[in-house]
Amino acid sequence: MKQFLTDFSKLIKFRLTFLVVFSASVTFLIGSQVEIAGVVPGIDWTKWLILIAGGFLVTSAANCFNEVIEVDLDKLMTRTKDRPMPAGHMTTGQGLVSGLVMGMLGTWLLGKLNIETGLLSVFSIFLYAFAYTPLKRKSPIAVFVGAIPGALPPLIGYVAAHGKIDEIAVILFLVQFVWQFPHFWSIAWVLDDDYKKAGFRLLPTTKRDKASAFITFISTLILIPVSLLPTLYGFGGYYIAGVSLIAGLVFAWLAFKMWVNMDLASARKVMFCSFFYLPLVQVILFFDFIAK
Repeated sequence: MKQFLTDFSKLIKFRLTFLVVFSASVTFLIGSQVEIAGVVPGIDWTKWLILIAGGFLVTSAANCFNEVIEVDLDKLMTRTKDRPMPAGHMTTGQGLVSGLVMGMLGTWLLGKLNIETGLLSVFSIFLYAFAYTPLKRKSPIAVFVGAIPGALPPLIGYVAAHGKIDEIAVILFLVQFVWQFPHFWSIAWVLDDDYKKAGFRLLPTTKRDKASAFITFISTLILIPVSLLPTLYGFGGYYIAGVSLIAGLVFAWLAFKMWVNMDLASARKVMFCSFFYLPLVQVILFFDFIAK
């Protein structure tokens, strides 16, 4: 049983899936507080739980398909060779069936919330598994493509509650979209030696060089004004502006140090900062939004 749980956790990339579901669940709460025809609908906790379950299954399915496609490449990398399929604990057929079952069930659950949410979830699966995944070995443009499904969770969460895409939904998407770049590139910097074994080309120049580090630094600077959009458009207050500004400056400083030092230790600090930045900003935005 313990081995099964360990394999399942690796199959669905549990930590990544948790972060995705967390992002969608917070923006669902934000969307629940937005007026519709002059009325604030409030939080429907049953729908919130459906979103969490459906989002968990859809994200897990996308990760399953990713691992089925990359099973031979996963065998080459130290960080992935113990996943259930390359380790021989599961066949690719079993992985594919698991992905299909979770994908269909998750999409059905999200579709129960509204059709837009279900369609966005299907789009997310296909873009992640069948566009981003094969592009990883071809070009750094894969990071841009992967940033789209990576930024859809807040859009999905908001639309699940509010029912339509408006300027708030677009801004929530944009914040997570821009955040993807320093997040992806810092991870790619840290894991570049392992990625090279599988032929992955994810750094901006495909190499750990000054240009890649500088582009990563610039992406953190772009994130600062983007993170201030909620306040500029009136649905965020001074708290989220202050937190976003401080967190963004810390993020940018660490990326600047990475550019100057060109070492793994600095890249790891950028990577870990990215893990904390997004949930912090989203949670503060929610509390700031309901306090207005």
